[in-house]
This record gives sequence, C-alpha cells and structure tokens, in this order.
Amino acid sequence: MDLNKIFIKGACPTKVGGQAVLEGIMMKGADRTAVAIRKPNGRIHIRIKPLPTPSKIRKIPFLRGVFVFIDALVEGTKTLLYSAEVLEDAEDEEGNKVYEDDKLTLWLNDKFGEKAAFNLMIYFSVFISLLFTVGIFIIGPTFAVDLLGGLISNEVVLNLVEGVFRILLFVIYVWLISKMKDIQTVFRYHGAEHKTIHCFENGLELTPANCRDFPTLHPRCGTSFLMFVFIISLLLFSLLGWPNLVARVVSRLLLIPVIAGVSFELLRWAGSSESWIVKILSLPGLAMQKLSTMQPDDSQLEVAIAAMKAVLNTDGPREFTGETDMSGELYELAD
Repeated sequence: MDLNKIFIKGACPTKVGGQAVLEGIMMKGADRTAVAIRKPNGRIHIRIKPLPTPSKIRKIPFLRGVFVFIDALVEGTKTLLYSAEVLEDAEDEEGNKVYEDDKLTLWLNDKFGEKAAFNLMIYFSVFISLLFTVGIFIIGPTFAVDLLGGLISNEVVLNLVEGVFRILLFVIYVWLISKMKDIQTVFRYHGAEHKTIHCFENGLELTPANCRDFPTLHPRCGTSFLMFVFIISLLLFSLLGWPNLVARVVSRLLLIPVIAGVSFELLRWAGSSESWIVKILSLPGLAMQKLSTMQPDDSQLEVAIAAMKAVLNTDGPREFTGETDMSGELYELAD
C-alpha cells in the first residue's frame, strides 16, 4: 500500500462524498446529491435532488457526526432501493423490460400504492439493517466473550478480546460478501467513486483516462469511518469494566452516538491532513478498503464522472430526473 498515492501531496481536499449503489453511484455535494445509474441499454440515468439547508445543530463538531451516521443509514438505504427501482423499470435496446417486479413488490404496490410501498420497504430495510448490526456486531461479540468470563479475570483483557472479535467478524463479513458477483460490481463502482474524487481533488479533467491512474482507496471513505467506530469502541469499552451482560449491551448501545461523533471528526481530519499520525490511524480503514473496493472499468468510471459533474455543476438544475451524457448535458426522460 503506497500511502503517497492515497494522501496525495498538493491535492485539494473536498467535502464531496459518495456511495456505490446497484449499477451506479450517488455523489453528495454542498447543496445537492446526484445518482447516476448505468441502465441495461447503456444509457446513464441521472437524478439530482437538492439538499435541505443544514440547521446550526448539524454543524456542531461531534454532534454532526451523529447526524451523518443516521443520514447515511436512512438516505443510503433510500438510494440503494431507488437504484433497484430504476433497474426494475429499465428496458433493453429493443425496448423490452429487463426485470419483472417480484410478487411481494406487486402485492405491496397493490395494497398500499407505489409511494407508500416504497417508504414501507425503506423503513423495513433500515429496521432489518439495525437489527442485523446490533445483533451481529454488538450483542454477538459481548455475548460470545461472556462465555470466557470464567477463564479470563482481567476486565480490560475481556473488553479487548470483545473488541478484536467484533473487528474480526466485520472483516470476515466483508470478505464473504465480496465473493458474491453482484457485490463485486458494487465494489467496482465503489472504486470508481474514489478514483473520480481523487481526480477532482487533484485538479484534473474528469475523464476515464485521468481517473484510471488513481487508487481505489481514499482517506474519507465510509469503510474507514466504520473502522474508526470499531477501534474507538474497543478503546472506550475497555474503560467501562465488565458488568453483567445486560448492562454491557445497554452501555454499548447508548455510547454509539458518542463513538459516531468522534469517528466522524477523525475521518474529516484524515481527509484533510497529511500528518504521519493521520496516516497511521487510517491504516486499518485503508486495509478494509482493499476488500470493499475493486478496480472499475471505463464504463463504471463514466457513471462516477456523470454523478460528479452533476454535483459540481452549480449552474445546472438542483432537481432533475432524466439521462446524461459524458459531457454532463442532461436530457429529459420521454413520457
């Protein structure tokens, strides 16, 4: 891992961030988000949405990280489901629908209407994600290590074992899903997102050829944020002793906002500093990005560039749904 290619000297850090979705990328800028999705017919679907003006409380250091964490979960799920919806409605070059709605989607649309059904799927997906995260990565490790209580008497060691086990579970989880073909495509778009942001931060023209030369790893990645969360939780929980199982689970849940706030500030620092301390702190997250990003092809870089151009074009519309070409020109969808 060449850190000089990741923490590029002379690069101008930006607050533009992104998220890989199904066959596409969401980019988030200062006042808008843009989702670009490669349709089966080869065209790039684009949706631009304005961002609400952030309240003062969302700008307070440490508190802003909590809001970012919540937004990433809710808005991230919405964007992922939106990309699935676009692909479900997509047609091939002959004008035939590529995917058919499954029976559950058809039933929900018929029972509640498309908009209500979509919202229902979002909240259900968020609920399942929270349940999975809490169960596997919070309750699971502390319950498993509780079984070692009779063998290890040192409370600090027990907490450290729990934290290491939690990180190991996360690494294994990402490694396992990286073997799935559909997830590999998402991870390639994740790599395309990082390359495009690197290209912009280095002041180069946004072209596949220019983006191609940059690494798929980036200091401000959400994967790095999660690794900060795991490491800070490991250190913080080690100071809380080893009370009974219920007390441990409750304390860990209550401290999630604190850990998210601290992790976000570290991530911002990592994205804007070339300090050797930052580079050392970023190593675990960058190592995880080796699993969560893959080398994209030029067509995937084109999608990332389309999303980036839509976010950067402050003279363009703040709300739009249609198609785009590589110049950034937008085209309305035909009815």
